[in-house]
Amino acid sequence: MPAFRQVGEKQLPNPVLYMAWSPKRDLIALVNSAGELLLHRLANFQRVWTLAPNENTGKEITSLAWRPDGKMLAFSLGDTKQVVLCDAEKAEILHLFPVDYPVSCMHWMEVQSDSSASSSSFTDSEDESNRFLPKLPTLPKSYSSTSKIFSEEKSDEVTNLLGEVRLNILVVGGQSGFVELYAYGLYKIATLNKITGICRSLCLSSDLKSLSVITEVRSPEDNAEIHYVQLDTGLLSSCLPELTRMARKFTHISTLLQYLRLSLTCMCEAWEDILMQMDLRLTKFVQEKNTSTQVQDEFLELLLWGHASPELQALLMNQLTVKGLKMLGQSIESSYSSIQKLVISHLQSGSEALLYHLSEVKGMALWKQKFQPLGLDPSAIEDAITAVGSFTLKASELLQVIDKSMKNFKAFFRWLYVAMLRMSEDHVPPELNKMTQKDLAFVADFLSEHFSANEELFDRKGKYFNVERVGQYLKDEDEDLVSPPNMEGNHWVTFVQQSTHLKESPLLFPTYPQKSLHFVKRMMESTIDLCLQKPAGVIGSSVQQAVCLPLYSVSKSSEDTPRLFELPSLWNDKNAGMHYVVFCMPEILPSKIYILRRATDPNRSVSNCLVAIDLNTPLSTTIDDEAPEAESVDRSYSCLDARLYDDETLTVVLQGQEDDESRLRLLAQLPLSSALRCEEVFTWDPTLRLDQQSEGIPAQGLTWGNQSRDLENMKAQFVAVNGIRKVACVLSSNLRHIRVFEMDVEDEEDEERADESQDISSDQDGLEEPPANQRATGADGDRKAEACGETGEGSWVTLEQTSASDTL
Repeated sequence: MPAFRQVGEKQLPNPVLYMAWSPKRDLIALVNSAGELLLHRLANFQRVWTLAPNENTGKEITSLAWRPDGKMLAFSLGDTKQVVLCDAEKAEILHLFPVDYPVSCMHWMEVQSDSSASSSSFTDSEDESNRFLPKLPTLPKSYSSTSKIFSEEKSDEVTNLLGEVRLNILVVGGQSGFVELYAYGLYKIATLNKITGICRSLCLSSDLKSLSVITEVRSPEDNAEIHYVQLDTGLLSSCLPELTRMARKFTHISTLLQYLRLSLTCMCEAWEDILMQMDLRLTKFVQEKNTSTQVQDEFLELLLWGHASPELQALLMNQLTVKGLKMLGQSIESSYSSIQKLVISHLQSGSEALLYHLSEVKGMALWKQKFQPLGLDPSAIEDAITAVGSFTLKASELLQVIDKSMKNFKAFFRWLYVAMLRMSEDHVPPELNKMTQKDLAFVADFLSEHFSANEELFDRKGKYFNVERVGQYLKDEDEDLVSPPNMEGNHWVTFVQQSTHLKESPLLFPTYPQKSLHFVKRMMESTIDLCLQKPAGVIGSSVQQAVCLPLYSVSKSSEDTPRLFELPSLWNDKNAGMHYVVFCMPEILPSKIYILRRATDPNRSVSNCLVAIDLNTPLSTTIDDEAPEAESVDRSYSCLDARLYDDETLTVVLQGQEDDESRLRLLAQLPLSSALRCEEVFTWDPTLRLDQQSEGIPAQGLTWGNQSRDLENMKAQFVAVNGIRKVACVLSSNLRHIRVFEMDVEDEEDEERADESQDISSDQDGLEEPPANQRATGADGDRKAEACGETGEGSWVTLEQTSASDTL
């Protein structure tokens, strides 16, 4: 009876470039050559959702990683140099951030439980922020087109991106030795520059003591060589409680900055271009009128005597019109009210939360014994607090301008509306016909202040007037405000300017009265970014290279092949505190698999650090003493792919080394316990590559008993495994044919499934582009789903109306 039960098989229309199992669920994520991210469930390999390429994010996915709790996916985009965090439940982008180089590999790890237990005192105190800060309100649904991050109910999701208290770190690597570490996948805590070459694989140990990196470097002869590098990250481990609290605080700050940014975007959307109509109509009136009188004189004459010049009457009745004036008044009131609500409920509450967290970070920075090694600078944090205070003051200034403008426009439009009704000899409602002397003075002051033609403004903006004063605060420009607020009657401003002590006092936030809200917001962001970036440089400079081992040279024939699946593969044994590196050297000894072991603590040595597994063993051996021993057939195998299933088991895809083209391919589980107990010690010459001294590597023969299965009718090449969920996914050499197995059960229906799979597989494994009729047969489920759900490039496509949570 064959080992492992096949639970799904599919022929996909596009080649698969990357595949990764969820660490907690029976779900596997795939990336194909079309730039799509697909999520499939184990049962029948059913598709859950597809995330299509997007112009805004990018189309070239270069790596993929699951968050340790299985609730989020991270993937990198090479064409736009971005890393995207995606909700695994709903296929929605929650967060993205830019990187300096295209990412070629990533790894998302979580610190082990006992290590993070010491941080309980820190996390308990941080939870008190919920007692002091109100819950941030969600952005209005009408502005959901701005971003999917904070639209509708998404703000809760983003503020909860931190997940559990236990620290998790996303490690990304790319060209030129580019490696960065992101706490909770959001806040950059380290930038490393100790590596040369292109990063091919990464693994940060769960105790945070070291980082394993597989790199590809160019030799002096211009050949590609694979090296193993271990970096000492002892500062992360020794300062774990402090690092956890700092990371959570700075991640809160990063998400709050994004919240304020999106709130300001919603305010800009609430401000409509129709509010500029008055300014533009008055400018046109100045350019076309034949008289030398000023516009404010024209309106003052209408106010005092009730008479309007023919030019002004034509402007009001023909261009502005009674209906247009009424619509303009309603638009201004609606727009200003929306902006006012957003400032009060979103900008101010977000700024208060930002000030709270920055103040706590300042207190942490002043505890120099604990937090100074991590690079917290009290002066930089103080500058950030000052910048947030200036932003808060500018938001309050905008509220005052909105309140004053609403009163001004309401009185002005009421008077002008009555005047236009009288010009058109229409009935004037009695409630509008009453106007006191105070109202007249109010309108007169408004006309004299806002209706004077400004030649300098015309040169800058192409208009003579700036009646509408709110829009200038929402312009993302470096220029000064066209009409800054008048501070002459402000007693507090006068008092501060006359006081020599208060004028330069660091206790008072600067106001920047000549600048827009957008300008002050950008100043705040740049100041906070400087505050956030310093720990990454300090922590990164503390990381030192512990060892660099040249492994083998890459053949010219395989240099141009995709490296997403290629060995070496990395594994962290959390219980033993070990890094495992699994690789092959097919150019020299194709029948051997090599396992390199390094202690996660760079100061601890391992006696038998390197061992080779010899695959020249009988195929049909047995571990059942009662069963008759099957006839042994001596065969030689080469390893196509190998991944650690757990700490003591290696899952491999093997190929027979017979001369005929129909060489057998099989999936096998290799027990490593006996091989890892090998007492022979290999003496490594650091001046040579490993493939130049491979003869002295101790080799161990293994028998896998009944833990193997022939992969018939499939040119298997790669495998992805999940030992926690006990599943494996095998991919063919043409990257289109997939089979999924449960590894802890035997297949009782092998013969029937083999007949069915023969129809599906046919000869497509040897083709780069299968014929249309064969492809339709193999991917019938995919074709039907795409026909039902596809909405075009750059859109969300739900191909199966199922939820990822059903797989729990």
